[in-house]
Amino acid sequence: MRADAPIGVFDSGVGGLTVAREIMRQIPNEKIIYFGDTARVPYGSKSKETVTRFSKQIVRFLQTFGVKTIVVACNTASAYALDALEAECDIPVIGVVKPGAKTAAEVTRNGRIGVIATDATIGSQIYTKYIKELNREVTIYGKACPLFVPLVEEGLLEDPVTDEIARRYLAELIDIDIDTLILGCTHYPLIRSTLARIMGEQVTLVNPAYETAYELKEMLAERKLLNEEEHKLGTNQYQFYVSDGAEKFKRFANSIIKYGILSAKTINIEEY
Repeated sequence: MRADAPIGVFDSGVGGLTVAREIMRQIPNEKIIYFGDTARVPYGSKSKETVTRFSKQIVRFLQTFGVKTIVVACNTASAYALDALEAECDIPVIGVVKPGAKTAAEVTRNGRIGVIATDATIGSQIYTKYIKELNREVTIYGKACPLFVPLVEEGLLEDPVTDEIARRYLAELIDIDIDTLILGCTHYPLIRSTLARIMGEQVTLVNPAYETAYELKEMLAERKLLNEEEHKLGTNQYQFYVSDGAEKFKRFANSIIKYGILSAKTINIEEY
């Protein structure tokens, strides 16, 4: 595998852009092929079988670019499909759950950790499983927040509606005195300021997007796959693909990633 091969990143929609953004920041020489499954978002309300089928299709698409690793930038797909993808791929596959779980287990002071995520991720108990492997003494409180994904997808990042829904979702986690909160969906860092304000300074927010990019960098370094070559102006370092609504995706992506997304192409993912 060549060090200058691209990294494949995928999500159910725009949320995985938070992971792509962190990869761009932490390992700026890497090429990225990003796929957002905007036609079939959200994944959080779908079955394990469906999410796994979707994820396999996307991985087959990304492999057509000769990617050197795949980042599953979606908590639901990481919870439901990661094992199946690892079994099918001859390249490393990294999910977003383990890096976030590891950090939460390390930073908690009172052993009370909250996880906000989609219905599927909460139902899978995947964060509980990984955190308990690292620290059996902690207590994990899961809270499904299904409305956050459509609010983010609609661009309502700082809106009274988002604020009100966040207060309702987070009220019970505030009452039980958690000191650490995992943003267990890659869409959620886009409303991080709202969540931080509501939870208060005493609660540490864990952003799995940041932790995943850090783990990716470590893994690539270990395997001597870090791209050392700087990109020349005019080269197509970042490519974006979606299953629907390319223009809407491009506008949203440009609002949160300041690296110039020149285009986003729509492809028929069902062909893969």
